[in-house]
Amino acid sequence: MQSRDFGRLGTVSALTLGGGGIGGVWGATDHAEAVATVRAAVDGGVTMLDLAPTYGDGYAAENVAGAALRGIPASDVLVTSKIELPEQDGGDLPEKMVRSLHATLERLGREQLDLFLLHSQLHPQGWTGPTPRTLGWDLYRDQVVPTFERLRDEGKIRAWGLTGVGHPQAVIDAMHQQPRPDAVQAVVNALDLSGDMWLLGASAEPRNDEIRRAAVDDGVSVIAIRAVAAGALTGEIDRSVEDDAPVAVDFARAERFRALAAEFGESPASLAHRYALSVPGVATVVLGVKNRTELAECLAAEARGPLTEVERKALLDLRS
Repeated sequence: MQSRDFGRLGTVSALTLGGGGIGGVWGATDHAEAVATVRAAVDGGVTMLDLAPTYGDGYAAENVAGAALRGIPASDVLVTSKIELPEQDGGDLPEKMVRSLHATLERLGREQLDLFLLHSQLHPQGWTGPTPRTLGWDLYRDQVVPTFERLRDEGKIRAWGLTGVGHPQAVIDAMHQQPRPDAVQAVVNALDLSGDMWLLGASAEPRNDEIRRAAVDDGVSVIAIRAVAAGALTGEIDRSVEDDAPVAVDFARAERFRALAAEFGESPASLAHRYALSVPGVATVVLGVKNRTELAECLAAEARGPLTEVERKALLDLRS
């Protein structure tokens, strides 16, 4: 598998195994299959796992990763996890960050986390729009960033970053100002769909491509997420959702995408991952797979190589 530059952390595989699938967020799996999927990913050249305490009931993804990594030589496998700090919950944010990190490390059986990400979405200073699950700029700058920096200085983490899907201007400002995050997770998919992550309604517009470009310009490593837009860019949504759920609406919008994949002779999921892998500046693409069959499809997509110019143009034409 191709390796790509990952800033402070050296290099990373082009594909990262996400925790949502192995945690049961993207459809049903079981512990044994999830552990086997982690080990198969490592065998297939994947060098990073993207986890969170909230991925699955009972910290499922972190527990799966801990069990899988304890059973194989995995000293070179990078592990990232996250912390949610919604402003509406209040409390001592630095203390929450430290407590959550220690619990994550215990579940993983590790002494240090490679990458610690703020999982709450940012909103700008003076923001009066909807704020569920978001964190204000002042708290981010004055409490969260200094705590990340201190944890890195103490050796408990090697790097820190953001889930860059909050208010676009706040995310871009965070990357422009010092100290900068080491990495940002940005939505990257062929139809520029939000992937069920947009919380701000009509009060702002997503600017996913601009966030990615800003990260590249500022030297912040880009972790591409929602390559299949929470399942909208696959052959079928393999979990129960309401007809009016955002992913169901996006799935209906993606009919032309699925037809184009058929014309190219590959599955929609394969084409979606190849698109994300071909976007300039992307360091690694997170997979939401939950079993070895889905993993194998993604490994084959990466091995197939980047999009041709004809394929790229055809996909971009779908946005018009």
